[in-house]
Amino acid sequence: MTDLTKLTISELREGFKAKSFTSLEATNAFIDAIDTSNETLNAYIVQTADIARERAAASDAKLAKGEGGALEGIPVGIKDLYATLDVHTQACSHILDGFQPRYESTVTQNMFDDGAVMLGKLNMDEFAMGSSNETSYYGPVTNPWKRVGEQTDNGTALVPGGSSGGSAAAVAADLCAAATASDTGGSIRQPAALTGTVGIKPTYGRCSRLGMVAFASSLDQAGPITKDVRDSAIMLGSMASSDPRDTTCVDMPVPDYEAAIGKSIKGMKIGIPKEYRLDGMPQEIEKLWEQGKAMLRDAGAEIVDISLPHTKYALPAYYIVAPAEASSNLARYDGVKYGLRVDGKNIEEMYENTRAEGFGEEVKRRVMIGTYVLSAGFYDAYYTRAQKVRTLIKRDFETVFDNGIDCILTPATPSAAFAIGDKEMAADPVKMYLNDVFTVTVNMAGLPGISVPAGLSDEGLPLGLQLIGKPFEEGTLFQAGTIIEEAAGRFNAPRWW
Repeated sequence: MTDLTKLTISELREGFKAKSFTSLEATNAFIDAIDTSNETLNAYIVQTADIARERAAASDAKLAKGEGGALEGIPVGIKDLYATLDVHTQACSHILDGFQPRYESTVTQNMFDDGAVMLGKLNMDEFAMGSSNETSYYGPVTNPWKRVGEQTDNGTALVPGGSSGGSAAAVAADLCAAATASDTGGSIRQPAALTGTVGIKPTYGRCSRLGMVAFASSLDQAGPITKDVRDSAIMLGSMASSDPRDTTCVDMPVPDYEAAIGKSIKGMKIGIPKEYRLDGMPQEIEKLWEQGKAMLRDAGAEIVDISLPHTKYALPAYYIVAPAEASSNLARYDGVKYGLRVDGKNIEEMYENTRAEGFGEEVKRRVMIGTYVLSAGFYDAYYTRAQKVRTLIKRDFETVFDNGIDCILTPATPSAAFAIGDKEMAADPVKMYLNDVFTVTVNMAGLPGISVPAGLSDEGLPLGLQLIGKPFEEGTLFQAGTIIEEAAGRFNAPRWW
């Protein structure tokens, strides 16, 4: 019998239509897989099996009548960043202990209206601050991939990337058909690249942020992690919407993204930015980039060298803007209305005790950085300058696109997955931050970007290529991403867990 957990969304939909299996059967298969594997991978922090079975049965009733939405009966995982009605929502932070919202995020409501079945809440870096899913209060997530020759329980455990590490690991390990994720500086695309999955960060404003726990409000954007490009188009079509309750969400119709799959890219101009060719970049990343260019050229695209001169300032500017917004957003967590409370002699001491115990080290670091750059003596010296750099980065992209470039091809990450607890990374936060060097520009400019698996490293680990598009032209990314996917093939982690 077919292993239903290995099927894509589109394959599951075809199976439902042909009555080869039911949503409840598929849901139970995923629940069994989670029960078997989650202790090892730690992708889920909360399982909602009863809710899943109830919703799957309701979907089967609709499907039997030939009814249902785009995700009818599809079992999915939800990143712990999204508010889910009466279900654990803590952004994997101790400070939100016990919080169960009385409302649903717009993105998850859109998906549930389309028939999605929630399997549970997925692990993540605390408040989405991290590049390895090691800052979670619930412990690190283990990447389903291991190096060649180490694919056993005793092999080196690798990170799945972050902050959406639980989402990426769950999809790669077949613990859900797809998952929601979020991207502030690369937190969809980087973990997708490290786990052999597809991750798209849509244009800022394409998806509502209502009900998403905020990290950096001008950078955060919802998006999916999926098994292939078609599924990514299906998921984004469901997640995206206008939302009058979120003033940053655009009021424009959601295109049929799936229609872009399989379209020719003949005549499309693909830009190759010289600034993304970094000193000391591993040879295997350089080789992958060349292979990506060849894949697109062979499909009829024109490869054009371009320049994005302010790229080198993106990472330092990002690590001023993002912590500044985080320090403001996280000021609401004080132990008064909800979540953790650690008592003190007076209200000020209660604030201090609660925040000291409730926040992890990385969150504290970023709050302190943010508070510093927003302080009276340093606001103009740091924050104002960083915002000016952000404008220049955006202008670089606008100039390139105005000159006829349809999308841009770059590496997604500077390396393959590294070990959990890597001493060099742990000792140097800046080295960890460099994992986002290829992705932060997209967030700073508010553009869409997709990571597509394109090859394997010398150690047999997945590597991804990134495509960057014009605002609200995600369809172009699905179009070009499909070419890379068809040329490279899909990558599945050899099962050891």
